[in-house]
Amino acid sequence: MKIAIDLGGTNMRVGLTNGATVVDTVIEPCPAKEPEEVVLDQLKRQISQLMSPDVTGIGVGVPSVVDCKHGIVYNVANIPAWKEVHLKDILEKEFGVPVAINNDANCFALGAWRYGEGQGTNDMVGLTMGTGIGAGIIIGGKLYNGVNTGAGEIGSLPFKDADYEFYCSSRFFSKLHGDTGANFGKHAQAGDEDALAVWQEFGENVGELIKAVLFTYAPEAIIIGGGIASAFSLFETAMRKKLESFPYPENVAATRIVPSTLPNAAMLGASILH
Repeated sequence: MKIAIDLGGTNMRVGLTNGATVVDTVIEPCPAKEPEEVVLDQLKRQISQLMSPDVTGIGVGVPSVVDCKHGIVYNVANIPAWKEVHLKDILEKEFGVPVAINNDANCFALGAWRYGEGQGTNDMVGLTMGTGIGAGIIIGGKLYNGVNTGAGEIGSLPFKDADYEFYCSSRFFSKLHGDTGANFGKHAQAGDEDALAVWQEFGENVGELIKAVLFTYAPEAIIIGGGIASAFSLFETAMRKKLESFPYPENVAATRIVPSTLPNAAMLGASILH
């Protein structure tokens, strides 16, 4: 059994996993604005609630760049006090089992590849679309990290007058259209034409993002996760229409582009980092 952690600025999710099964979870709000030690102490308390002699390791997904070899996390998103945390050393000293740490989008991709819609592929990209854009890259059946897990930061590529993250995340709805994606989803489901038009525009932007992925990695599958994945049906048609202008239609046809339906994909991915 492994303990797997999906660490976010909103919630800290700690799970006890056995293969593809999350046996138990301890989920608490993250004290994101508190000092480093306060966040660490809470994380330790949550882990302690699930720790047992059957646990053989701990895997952690963190929204930051990570020195995987030494288990150091830098400048964690939405947890300002975590500038440089030697998390591997801290947790191994506390719990006496091996600890592996990686970027949270990489953990999502790994979970989707091993247990979700990416099963059976050798080359896959996992895209997380929510507050921001993250990507995890599987090449030749292995997670590709790059230096300090910096590979796959596709959201930061320039697009229009900003970047893909601005136009393909929740910011698109709040910053450009003045409401949340959730509310636009409700209105669109009810047939509101203005909301449907917003989702069409969003889908066109996502289509351009998918083109960037296809040009860069030409994967067998692109699995979309994150909060916006649940609204896939609202932007899929516009996204696929935009892909019709991709210069290599055979590659589009050969790439499966689907939303993730795997619960706890990032947590399950963290559990197999070892």
